[in-house]
Amino acid sequence: MIQSPRGTRDFLPNEMERRRYYENILRTKASVHGFREIQTPIFEEAELFILRSGPNILNELYAFKDKGDRDIALRPEMTAPSIRLFVNNMSNDPKPIKVFYFGQCFRYERPQSGRYREFFQFGAEIIGSATPETDAEVISAAVAMIKGLKLKEFKVRIGHIGVLRQKLTDAGVPGEKMAEVLQKLDKKAYEEAKLILGGIGVSKETIEEIFNITETVGGPEVLDKVEGDAGEYLRKVLAFIKAAGITEAEVDLGVVRGLDYYTGMVFEVEAPVLGAEKQICGGGSYTLSELFGGEKVFSTGFALGFDRVLLALEREGHTHKSRPLDVYMVPASDDMRIRVFEITGQLRAIGVSADVDIMGRKMAKAMKYASAIDARFAVIVGKEEAESDSVVLRDMKTGEQKVVKTGEIFREMGLIRDGYFLTEDN
Repeated sequence: MIQSPRGTRDFLPNEMERRRYYENILRTKASVHGFREIQTPIFEEAELFILRSGPNILNELYAFKDKGDRDIALRPEMTAPSIRLFVNNMSNDPKPIKVFYFGQCFRYERPQSGRYREFFQFGAEIIGSATPETDAEVISAAVAMIKGLKLKEFKVRIGHIGVLRQKLTDAGVPGEKMAEVLQKLDKKAYEEAKLILGGIGVSKETIEEIFNITETVGGPEVLDKVEGDAGEYLRKVLAFIKAAGITEAEVDLGVVRGLDYYTGMVFEVEAPVLGAEKQICGGGSYTLSELFGGEKVFSTGFALGFDRVLLALEREGHTHKSRPLDVYMVPASDDMRIRVFEITGQLRAIGVSADVDIMGRKMAKAMKYASAIDARFAVIVGKEEAESDSVVLRDMKTGEQKVVKTGEIFREMGLIRDGYFLTEDN
């Protein structure tokens, strides 16, 4: 038996319904924040991701040569494709540009809990300005999405990459070593960072000062320790998100994000229920467009790990109840099959979910199947009922049944009241 490739998953109908339910919440929240959806190809030129992340990214890419001998890669993330799309198609549009996206990404890494080789990312970008309002807007949108999913426990940590960059520059760290050091600090790999910094002549005292910055956590008052413009900038960001009703944020200058293109504010969202691998969202302000042949434009965005958020919801005990089929149609005899299809078509035409026996089952087996698929009602069409334009309507929960006119099926099921469609919940 051929299995799905390692690090990928099959999603059965109930799981797909659950995923679409939560995906639609994210889409709705993005839309009400003024973001519009875009979509980019699942594969791009490999150079796009090398320019963004450096040649080491090749170790994580699903990369190959196509039949035209072009170097192609399945996308490992969606920020670079989004900015490539902007440079190609939207660079002359009025700014700011607010876009969101959802799709599959691929990374060749060791699969583990909540981490797959094929995974799904939901993200948003604001392109065209570098202001505290822009950064606050992105954070507010991310938090609104997470709240919309009903995740109970999460923490928002906000930092500024400029604080550490300036400290490292003042300490004499050369540009070619900057990204490597930031990546170590991002992972809290202090011993490895100490070896690099010590190797280029940074004093022990300065190294400790650098490490202390990454441990600076708290409310707006900790920004008193920050020299230069970064502290005042973060104060403004915090003021704007507080005005927007976000109270879950804290300052954490240890949020580094470890990528070269970040230029200012950076943030992460954590779900403690996930344990050590608790990050579910991350982002910040950056510039990428000039790498892809466009003019330099400041952007702010975030990416939310959809799979990890769903895992956090599951561990918090959230469940999603699948919507049952409204009606299962059963012919009492073979000569009623055409009539059953007629009624089924009428039900579907007004938005009632209806299915029909297509297996030629006898009555008892057809009703057993209706119960197995959790249909809310069964409609049985017999010759006698058909002659009076009636059907037998059975409530599959209570077992109660009655003869009703075909035109009254909808009202008798409680799906229509006062001209409005009803669901099981209301």
